[in-house]
Amino acid sequence: MTFNEAVEVALVQDSRYEREAYVFLREVLEVTMKRRRKAKKEEGGHVSTTELLEDFRLHALKEFGPMALTVLSYWRVYASEDVGNIVFALVDAKFLTKTEEDTLEAFREGPSFEEVFSQPFRPLQKK
Repeated sequence: MTFNEAVEVALVQDSRYEREAYVFLREVLEVTMKRRRKAKKEEGGHVSTTELLEDFRLHALKEFGPMALTVLSYWRVYASEDVGNIVFALVDAKFLTKTEEDTLEAFREGPSFEEVFSQPFRPLQKK
């Protein structure tokens, strides 16, 4: 199944998120694989929840800067759990695979979007 076909299936099954959120997640996975190749790590292989959420955060900050929360909100992606919902929608559509350790609960335990996307742009506190 192609990525676009998988997204169509995912959107029919669960229309909570905009198509762009799926496209962005795919970009994040491509960035992750590129980083792994550059670091001479395992080229393929499984991406952990922690690694995916960190790369999602870094890529969103790089692409959107202080507008990251606004853009993600426009796509209705408000929390780490939403990233997990998108991942599992692509798993259900047979585009991505998962291991026994992969759970939506792991995404629920991810960082607060408010914190990771706002903190870098807050003024420094005087001591």
